Amino acid sequence: MNRTFNSYPDENYANVRRSMRQTEDDHHKNLSDKDPHFDFKSNHELKFGFSSIRVMGMFVVLMMFISVIFSVSVVFRDPPSDAVIEGSDVWIPQWSSDPVDSKVGDLQTVVQPVDKLLSGLLSAKHVVGSCLSRYNSVAYQHKLAYEPSAYLLSTLRGYEDLHKRCGVHTESYNKTLEQLRSNGSSSPSDCKYLLWISFSGLGNRILTLASAFLYALLTNRVLLVDPGTDMAGLLCEPFPEVSWFLPQDFPLKDDFSSFNQNSPNCYGKIMKNSITPDSSGMILPSVVYLHLVHDYDDDDKLFFCDQDQALLQQSPWLVMKTDNYFVPSLFLIPSFEKELNDLFPNKDTVFHFLGRYLFHPTNSVWGLITRYYHAYLARASERIGIQIRVFDTGTGPFQHILDQVLDCTMKENLLPQTERQTYAIDPVSNQKSKAVLITSLSAGYFEKLRDIYWENPTVTGEIISFYQPSHEEHQQTEKSIHNQKALAEMYLLSTTDVLVTSSWSTFGYVAQGLGGLKPWILYKPENRTAPDPPCRRAMSMEPCFHAPPFYDCKAKKGVDTGKLVPHVRHCEDMSWGLKLVDDPYD
Repeated sequence: MNRTFNSYPDENYANVRRSMRQTEDDHHKNLSDKDPHFDFKSNHELKFGFSSIRVMGMFVVLMMFISVIFSVSVVFRDPPSDAVIEGSDVWIPQWSSDPVDSKVGDLQTVVQPVDKLLSGLLSAKHVVGSCLSRYNSVAYQHKLAYEPSAYLLSTLRGYEDLHKRCGVHTESYNKTLEQLRSNGSSSPSDCKYLLWISFSGLGNRILTLASAFLYALLTNRVLLVDPGTDMAGLLCEPFPEVSWFLPQDFPLKDDFSSFNQNSPNCYGKIMKNSITPDSSGMILPSVVYLHLVHDYDDDDKLFFCDQDQALLQQSPWLVMKTDNYFVPSLFLIPSFEKELNDLFPNKDTVFHFLGRYLFHPTNSVWGLITRYYHAYLARASERIGIQIRVFDTGTGPFQHILDQVLDCTMKENLLPQTERQTYAIDPVSNQKSKAVLITSLSAGYFEKLRDIYWENPTVTGEIISFYQPSHEEHQQTEKSIHNQKALAEMYLLSTTDVLVTSSWSTFGYVAQGLGGLKPWILYKPENRTAPDPPCRRAMSMEPCFHAPPFYDCKAKKGVDTGKLVPHVRHCEDMSWGLKLVDDPYD
């Protein structure tokens, strides 16, 4: 008789005992029916049976012991070299985006390798728990659009060493600070600094911080950040061991709000009042203010000229105020050309790489992001982000904006068409689901889009769900919780598979850059009429420089700076703006 043994040793033993006991009982019963002296025989055979069972039991226990020893030896032996979890390769279980399996009744999980250091973009020297998003964000955002260049990685490691040596409260910092306090003239210094003033809305601040950091890399300066009222509560420290935030007792901190084009140390004013026709022979003060705000004039824009960059190297302290993503014009400065080409072989990756390197939400903001993601977005087959920025005055929602969003998403097959049905359609077990994340100051567009897909079935049978994390009604840049929600929504948009953004919106620029996405950009409506076509695909994932200079520094005359080099072109959403592209013919 063939027997099937259970895979667990303790159950095998129990089966053996039951089988032998049943055999003995049957045998004794048959003998008792035939033999009058059964009592004597049964006692003798019972002893023999118990002896057999004891032997069999000892054999099974021995086999169990050998099995345990073998298992322990497998678990504790040295793993192969490719299984050691060090550096950037870790194994993290992730939910697949497939819908629930009706047979299993639970989400299927996929275990895949995750590169927590983003191909070396991030340093491994940070304390993990201090900023949960730094190493965990890889499980939510898309992988990098390209591999960062080896030169970029080595430059970032070199900058981290410089920041550690020259950052706040270091010996070099204190020495340079004494010079600043004494208002001494510029002299050779071990360390030079770029001070970024917190200014404008959150989207602008993030874009300008990336611009300032790139300029610091190009000029071998240490970037120090004015935390303003809320920056420390929004973003983690990006550099190991030494902070990038200015201390409260920094000498010029109280003067930041008063810096403008009329400040004595404003570079534009210095050049305007210069008695020499060029910058040769000029001596700059130890502190120079760079006014790169949208209202800057031609003298301020000399910052983007090669000879002026050479002059600015004199000053150990540069103070920058800007609301522009001025990176595209850095690519037009000849002395930076080779360095930028080595750093970014793919020209449209500047903000993508620098954003993923610099901007990690604090633990409180990360909680907002992850809780919302798992509650509403994680289980969808596809995630679509729609960012709506309205420039019209008055009370919305506006019908022409809604028509434009629907026209764009349906023409580009981002959302399915709907049809009016008078009968219910039975759900299909393997229906595809799309989660649509709406970000807008108004709740009206979310409500109208949600109702359209609630009241009418889709022609494809897809299940469309709509979500909007917040609707603040008005921009409130002075409120900390408002900016925390804004950062969380930018980040959530960056996790989507498809993105639709509004023209001129730095909020959308941040999301597309962090996500490595080329969005569909909604054209800016005119006269409250939906434009035709409603949108177009972006040439690159780079943000737009809204107020670039149109000046040829060598020829000293006006020029179209969007036609000087193939990789700096005019923006899709702002004809006079500049943006970086990798393929100028895309």
